[in-house]
Amino acid sequence: MIKEKYPLYGYGNNLDEVQIITLEEVDSTNNYARELSVREIREEFVVVMAQAQTSGRGQRGNSWESEPGKNLLFSIRMNPVFLEVGNQFLLSQAMALSVQEVLYDYVRSPYPRIKWPNDIYWNKKKLGGILIETDLIGRQVDTCIIGVGVNLNQEHFVSDAPNPISVRKITGYTCEPSTILHKILQRFIYYYRQIEEGDTDSLIARYHKALFRQVGYHKYRDSNGLFEARIHRVEFDGHLVLEDLKGAMRTYGFKEVECVL
Repeated sequence: MIKEKYPLYGYGNNLDEVQIITLEEVDSTNNYARELSVREIREEFVVVMAQAQTSGRGQRGNSWESEPGKNLLFSIRMNPVFLEVGNQFLLSQAMALSVQEVLYDYVRSPYPRIKWPNDIYWNKKKLGGILIETDLIGRQVDTCIIGVGVNLNQEHFVSDAPNPISVRKITGYTCEPSTILHKILQRFIYYYRQIEEGDTDSLIARYHKALFRQVGYHKYRDSNGLFEARIHRVEFDGHLVLEDLKGAMRTYGFKEVECVL
């Protein structure tokens, strides 16, 4: 295990130091970040990065496949006690946008998009995923752990995941995971400070602009079956509002609707 501190500069601000813990292998970076004791936490943000995960988790209870040493696997732990429960989706937007913006520098034509609420897609294929876990005290967020997996250099996927893709498979080039990590952290902490200061309009606008299938009508599936709709908006609390072909507005929480690829 290696512990390092990186002063992160750029993206508009001189950013605070971040404590980074690098592991060869762990069951889950989210689990490791959660189990850190107060005495082990030296900075406001603690990042756990692993070369391999034995029990990496994705959304909807899925596992996350990653060949050891090939991809970016990390979790960031923070205590955003300033944030009310109803506003916690802002952290999801901030991380999704941070990952999307960094990958935009590497992958073009088409460039990566955010598939609601926070997956990263390229041309109907999944480049990355984000898993967020929060602990609450009353109406405030106490601890938040955001786990991120980004497919960088893996060329062969053997699980039953339907649509994985990597930066290398798209571009033919190899990426250094630590470089991508630092760039993501720079952007995320920049957006985090905006949230802390209550300046969220530009974050929300950029998130909406980066959404997958943000323009036009596309197929979706809910508990009543298949339908076509367009994204009307994502509400402040994270609910997705779709407008169907008849002009009716349909509002969904996470796991209540599926984008049909």
